[in-house]
Amino acid sequence: MAAPNEASPSPPPKLHTRLWLWEFVDRYLFEPVDGLADLFLSGRSLGQFVSNLCNQEEELARTLHNGSMNLVEELPPHGPSVNPKVRIVFGVMGVLRLAVGSYCLVITDCDCVGSYMGHAVFKVTGLKALPCHTSSSAEQKKTEKEFSELLDAAERSIGLYFSYETNLTLTLQRLYDLGDKFKALPLWRQAEPRFLWNGYLLEPLIENKLDQYLLPVIQGNFQNIHAEVWSEKVNVTMIARRCTRRIGTRCWRRGADPEGYAANFVESEQIMQSKGFTASYVQVRGSMPFLWEQIVDLTYKPSFDVIRVEEAARVLERHFHDLQKKYGAVVAIDLVNSSGAEGRLYKRYEQSIEPILSEDIRFVHFDFHKICGHIHFERLSQLYDQIEDYLKKHKYFLLNEEGKKTEEQTGTVRTNCIDCLDRTNVTQSMVGRKILESQLQRLGVLGANDTISNYPAFDADYKVLWANHGDAISTQYSGTPALKGDFVRYGKRTTQGILNDLWNALARYYLNNFADGTKQDAMDLIQGHYVSSVSRDIAVPGKPGALESFRVAFALVLGAAMFMLISLRQARNDLRHLVVALVWAVLCIGITQYVKKNGRKFCNRPRFFLSRH
Repeated sequence: MAAPNEASPSPPPKLHTRLWLWEFVDRYLFEPVDGLADLFLSGRSLGQFVSNLCNQEEELARTLHNGSMNLVEELPPHGPSVNPKVRIVFGVMGVLRLAVGSYCLVITDCDCVGSYMGHAVFKVTGLKALPCHTSSSAEQKKTEKEFSELLDAAERSIGLYFSYETNLTLTLQRLYDLGDKFKALPLWRQAEPRFLWNGYLLEPLIENKLDQYLLPVIQGNFQNIHAEVWSEKVNVTMIARRCTRRIGTRCWRRGADPEGYAANFVESEQIMQSKGFTASYVQVRGSMPFLWEQIVDLTYKPSFDVIRVEEAARVLERHFHDLQKKYGAVVAIDLVNSSGAEGRLYKRYEQSIEPILSEDIRFVHFDFHKICGHIHFERLSQLYDQIEDYLKKHKYFLLNEEGKKTEEQTGTVRTNCIDCLDRTNVTQSMVGRKILESQLQRLGVLGANDTISNYPAFDADYKVLWANHGDAISTQYSGTPALKGDFVRYGKRTTQGILNDLWNALARYYLNNFADGTKQDAMDLIQGHYVSSVSRDIAVPGKPGALESFRVAFALVLGAAMFMLISLRQARNDLRHLVVALVWAVLCIGITQYVKKNGRKFCNRPRFFLSRH
């Protein structure tokens, strides 16, 4: 491993920042606008072809399942009779191989959202799947039509970020420790696989050695704020990196898989720069790491089910062993209720983690709802008192004015509630604030007993930073912004915030029951995951249509209720209408009871969801 202070080797090849996309009848060609190369990247829709690399010595022949991607030296002839569409794209996300053919995902629009250690960072605001095949048979066209809904959902993927110049998948401390030789590698080779959102999509481009087109993308969040404390400038950056191993939606991805990868696992890094110093602190969130599920069934709160109880301790041990390898010591903060349905999960968590507790693995249960209720979030100070010694012992990463490491983070905080969204974000923002204050106090920007709250402008911006951070993570997982976000944003609960929470809770109910199955399939498609669940009694349906089935049932109930009311109104003149009204009432109640009893059948379920039982 190269020491960080060794002479820097040659930089990695620069990525193409903008490309002309030429859309011919039989192929797509990408022409670099930046002038860094004389060759064109070609994605072909008909069969296999051969092309040459720069020195024309190495010949490549690749077929990407009825579509291929290689370098070619010139554009095909074009003129009045052949008039291709031309537009600018900002990167090639990769190639998605399906049974029906291949699709090339390209970034059609992006916004610069800030800088990371002096390098521009962009957010994807437009994504397009280009078919690299032709559907010849009726069966192929039918299959392609069925996939089109999933591809449309994939194109609506949110929270995607990238940089043409630096690696967003690794923490500052990890990048520093790996050294300059590592930074000279192509960006895709530097990427941490867990957080590389388009890793599966890049595989066909990696096979063809197309380094200048290999653009690593993360899903999560990226924000900067700039503040002044007296005369000192303070820059704070927040990065969220979502793990792709068990990626998914709120109710279709819970717990951990048998390998120990937890659902909704997100790494949050807070970076502070001031007076020439750079400091970083990393904390993580993730679902309780054993096999459990909460399958939607039209009820507001579906039941929690622990799967294969005998494996809980083994799966949890794998998860924490992996965390130790990557972050060092771990304090696990569990925020769920100590009684009721959540209490059963808490007890399973406590029993499973007990055998591996040590100096380096601590477990702290904090019943957030019981202690803080819905408005007294200042009582989180009780939790901080329990972990303050741990935070001081394991410190944070710090570089001095010369760019040399003077402090190292040797442990992290792992926080969870049920969703790892609302209670978790409130708690993580408290930890982040305490760490930031200790860093600024050490640099002399804040006094020994000074706090961020004494500087209203800085305090307001910092609250918004964490509120936006939580909203982004929540929207990707649940479809709505985080609940309790008003406390993070304003430091107190507000009437408007409570009303927003009510609306978002109802929106989550709708999305979880009637939309997330399709969204989950789109995620599995993009990541190359097809069987990754511990669900019990869910069979893969032939085709979607659960929402339509629910609509039919709802329409029948509504119609029966309407006819019942009409008959009741006419019963005053003719008692026979009373009998008819009773028949409609029985039909209405019967359909309602059937839907209630078979709620899972009426929900929008993933198609790539195979039972392990």
